Amino acid sequence: MENPKLKAFIPFFYLVWSDDILTQKEFFTLQEFINFQNWISQKEKELLFSKINILDPPSREELTDWKYEIEKVIQLKPSIRSILGISIVLSKNDKIIKDQKPAFIKLENDLGILGEEAIGNFRETTNIFTSNYQSVNRFSTKKLTQILDGKQAAIIKKVKSVISRPEFAYETSTDTDVYREKVYDWCKILAKENFGNRAFPKKYGGRENIADYFAIMETLSYHDLSLVIKFGVQFGLWGMSIQSLGTEKHFSKYLKDIGTLKLPGCFAMTETHHGSNVKGLETTATYNHNDQTFTIHTPNENAQKEYIGNAAKHGQMATVFAKLIIEGNDYGINAFIVPLRDTNGKILKGITIGDCGLKMGLNGVDNGTIRFGNVVIPKDNMLDRFAWINEKGKFESPIPSDNRRFFTMLGTLVGGRIGIPRSALAAAKSGLTIAIIYSDQRRQFGPEGGSEVPILNYRMHQRRLIPLLAKTYAIHFALQYVTNRFIDRKESEMQEIEALAAGMKAYVTWSTRDILQECREACGGKGYLSENRIDTLKNDTEIYTTFEGDNTVLMQLVTKSRLSEFRKSFGEMSTMGIINYVYENAKTLISEKNPIVTRKTDDDHLLDNEFHLNAFEYREKATLASLAKRIKKLIDSGLEPYDAYNVVQHQMADVSQAYLERIILEQFLTAIKSIKDKKCKEVVSKLSQLYALSQIERNKGWYLEDGYMEAVKTKAIRKMVNQLCWEIRPDAVSLVKGFDIPESCLAAPIAL
Repeated sequence: MENPKLKAFIPFFYLVWSDDILTQKEFFTLQEFINFQNWISQKEKELLFSKINILDPPSREELTDWKYEIEKVIQLKPSIRSILGISIVLSKNDKIIKDQKPAFIKLENDLGILGEEAIGNFRETTNIFTSNYQSVNRFSTKKLTQILDGKQAAIIKKVKSVISRPEFAYETSTDTDVYREKVYDWCKILAKENFGNRAFPKKYGGRENIADYFAIMETLSYHDLSLVIKFGVQFGLWGMSIQSLGTEKHFSKYLKDIGTLKLPGCFAMTETHHGSNVKGLETTATYNHNDQTFTIHTPNENAQKEYIGNAAKHGQMATVFAKLIIEGNDYGINAFIVPLRDTNGKILKGITIGDCGLKMGLNGVDNGTIRFGNVVIPKDNMLDRFAWINEKGKFESPIPSDNRRFFTMLGTLVGGRIGIPRSALAAAKSGLTIAIIYSDQRRQFGPEGGSEVPILNYRMHQRRLIPLLAKTYAIHFALQYVTNRFIDRKESEMQEIEALAAGMKAYVTWSTRDILQECREACGGKGYLSENRIDTLKNDTEIYTTFEGDNTVLMQLVTKSRLSEFRKSFGEMSTMGIINYVYENAKTLISEKNPIVTRKTDDDHLLDNEFHLNAFEYREKATLASLAKRIKKLIDSGLEPYDAYNVVQHQMADVSQAYLERIILEQFLTAIKSIKDKKCKEVVSKLSQLYALSQIERNKGWYLEDGYMEAVKTKAIRKMVNQLCWEIRPDAVSLVKGFDIPESCLAAPIAL
């Protein structure tokens, strides 16, 4: 191999032998190439064949010599970018080798050698931008925290200080009874801090501040989620059901003791066979006018109250939802206060309580089953804000329709569908904080001769986490909007607000489920360790997708609310009229579907907020119009409305998702306008662009089918999503630190 011409083969021989395996394909490829080179003598060919003899591989010393020869060339000629370039230098610029350039390039391709990547393996030191990319501090995380916390900053700060105390150290016992008692003790501390009664009237020890209550729920969710649910059951479901459905006599008797946790209680709605179908509940409340009492009864096993928080251990009373029966007539679902235990914890006569036992998560919450065996309660125990029994024993209500009264009653409890997604959001923030900080610190792989690379520098890892970070920021501002809509609600807006809250509960809890799964996988084996908390976050939030209403059912509720715009017109609106609705009501004009716009790919256009919002609005309006058209067609063909809705259920999910994503983006953009700090505004604006484009990319099939975009544009959007992930990466750690999660709550060793 001292022959300069033959030295041209050294790089190829080294690369095929460097992994100690010469494959059959590599052998035949080299053999064929050598055979066809007329400029090589038979003796030289035999020498070359000896170097690819599988039965007699080169020695370690020979491989080392070959590598040394290659490295010398790269040091001498650092600009070399191909294996052929090394071969030419080794051959001392032999004219024959230069003339064989096309043949050697083909050999390189046939062997599957990537020139620049292969050369990188020989560099002693490598200085590349992937290795050098790192986190920076380009803005104040404190200012970002202030922006996120908004008007509730003071109460959020106070809650964080309380849950950071030593007595809130996480309970590690696997004994469920120990865990439940610890969670109960934590609730008592929170009650002493007046966190539980925050939304109650001042007259009964509260602050009349529902905004603070929601902020407390979300902030507590940085800690133990069993605590959050126990807290929410006691002060939210139990307490707020009294406040929302009762009257003064109930307030004065119960609210103060509920707010101090002197009176622990339950919210008993769900039954074994009637989860989301509240109208189908079978528990009865039969009025006895002679002694002015109600008899609460569970008529069969499937009518038992199930999955009731606070029931198995601590609850002394419950708000029980039951069918009101008067003189044999059914007056629909109403709410009643029913005692369960005495002050010593002894279960009362006629009450049968079971324990739901070990669950997938939230094992600090004592979920139980309740059966009522002809339990007698006084007349005053009926929560009578919307209906009551008069002195003659007759049913009265200011709302004549049973149906409307039922939904009005449930509408007052919509706060639970705001608290749950806000809690889920906090869990997603915790998971992302752990995964992103770990990804910034964890190094793996790297160029030959260079340092290992933080895994957050890898484009695929950015793709996994950074769009989810953008989505979490978007959801944060959208939930603030929903909360404010609920607090400032007018009666005429309630149907829209209820649907919006139901939809956001579904959208956010599904999002949290997916985010935590991605965070777990992105942390590899470390994410699987319980000490790093992602497993607890995953398990505890899993139930969020089905309690306070099954998500799939809630999304259908959202779509039916959207369809109410069409309902009165189904019988008279023409098919063309329905289709035109999308163009009459959206900012997007039909002219935007011309070829110039559908193919437009310049950066300014792709990053333009107006383009994003128009695309979201168009999808919302078009899917709704399409659904309305299809339902009308089905009904006109003779199908019953119930059957028609069943046929289009998959389409209904698309409508609700499009509606919610438009709301989320709209509120994200509105929130950004109010950010005063220039640097914070700049990075959060990039997040809004990433959220918008990643959702468009996710739904690109729909946009392509509809003709709103062409393939050239969706490809450009994919590239822009990649680029935004890369640009946001240096700020990713600062963005999660902006959540300001206490280290004692975060607790994961990989994130500290």
